[in-house]
Amino acid sequence: MNAAPASLLTIFGATGDLAQRMLLPSLLALEGEGLLPPALRILGTARSALDADGFRALVAEAIARHVPATERNDATLATLLQRLHYQPASLDDADSLRALCDTITGLRDGDVVYHLSTAPRWYAPICEALGAHGLGGAGTRVMLEKPLGHDLASAIAINDGVARVFDEERVFRVDHYLGKEGVQNLLALRFGNALFEPLWNARHIEQVQITVAETVGVEGRGDYYDASGALRDMLQNHLLQLLCLVAIEPPSQFEPTAVRNEKIKVLRSLRAIGREQVATETVIGQYGAGAVGGVAVPGYRDELQRPSDTETFVALRAHIDNWRWKGVPFYLRTGKRLPQRCTEIYLQFRSVPHSIFDHGGAPLQPNALLIRLQPEERIELRMMHKTPGLDRAGLQLSQVALDLDTQEQFAHRRRLAYERLYLDAIEGNGTLFVRRDETEAAWQWVDAIHHGWRANGMVPKPYPAGTWGPGSAVTLTDRHGHAWRE
Repeated sequence: MNAAPASLLTIFGATGDLAQRMLLPSLLALEGEGLLPPALRILGTARSALDADGFRALVAEAIARHVPATERNDATLATLLQRLHYQPASLDDADSLRALCDTITGLRDGDVVYHLSTAPRWYAPICEALGAHGLGGAGTRVMLEKPLGHDLASAIAINDGVARVFDEERVFRVDHYLGKEGVQNLLALRFGNALFEPLWNARHIEQVQITVAETVGVEGRGDYYDASGALRDMLQNHLLQLLCLVAIEPPSQFEPTAVRNEKIKVLRSLRAIGREQVATETVIGQYGAGAVGGVAVPGYRDELQRPSDTETFVALRAHIDNWRWKGVPFYLRTGKRLPQRCTEIYLQFRSVPHSIFDHGGAPLQPNALLIRLQPEERIELRMMHKTPGLDRAGLQLSQVALDLDTQEQFAHRRRLAYERLYLDAIEGNGTLFVRRDETEAAWQWVDAIHHGWRANGMVPKPYPAGTWGPGSAVTLTDRHGHAWRE
């Protein structure tokens, strides 16, 4: 899309938790680096009955609470606060929406970005109100937060409602994982180096594992999470986006259409996991009481204070049926109250066809590439290396890691994902946002799994907090001669 930098950023839900923890600190960082357009104005809106000064005070307090003192200064904050405006609005009140639209019209002096950081049920009504007041269409774009629905039907309904006002090229669906430095570096690793691409296929790779592990519980999101579960909350978006970036073919260029065309091919190549396969290809669990980091924590049902069969852990074995990946299992897992917080991608290469170093020592280990996205960003290439020293039995080998620590190498500040996402949305670059067909293809695949669980009467198996899920998660890999990397 050929777009001019936005003149106005309007944040719906500007007083909410996401805005205070992530959105406003990200804007402060962009301000500090001189990356916001000089004339950009930022309009916050929410139910809170604040005036502009009250909103600026809220923003200053939120930044003081969530941004380390070493990463902020008074001059940058003052400049950001000067950009801020506020208009209260109730999304179910036509008069307050009209007043909001009048404020947008008065502040607008060029392109506008609307960031809908609200419950998804409001996406279509907000867009329809903007359209009714002539604030959609050319020169505008809209950012939509996840979750985009809770199944395929609801996602289609939301997309249809938004599409009545905004063309697809003006819809920027947010998956904040795509704004992470480590995720973007996955593309650089694959397509900026000649080393890996010839080996990045089923001939050389035996298995792929993608893990997104959390140590926290539901953290006040109990009602939302209980209606969603790990499959819909995490796997449908974050893990499938990571899988796409691991598996895509090289795009013709690094631009929105080319990259997203390759991602949708991967999603459409995922082998369906339905009623006949869910029992052997998926595992679901729910955490009970246990200890995480040496601290006792309650079980999921205790936190909810009611019975529930919602899964807090899911692991599955997926296949991509295309020429590059046919026969390679992709093991995906995510869960809450696991032993450590981490997001990582692990590719295990095939073993050498014949070892010439068979002298009774430790067996050769296959090469592996570990891409760690959080809590730190690092890349490890694990290789066999001669163990220093002399031995009458001959050469002894052990596995060592070539280790690139991004923080150590570049000594950079760890960025918030929304810094990149805001910068791209303001400039009209949709490469790191999710297209409609991606969202709906992911929901179609996930819905089949969910329907299979219900049809078979599958319920989550218990696991103690602080462990890696139910024992059947180990069986999922063991039966195929593999093991989770832990």
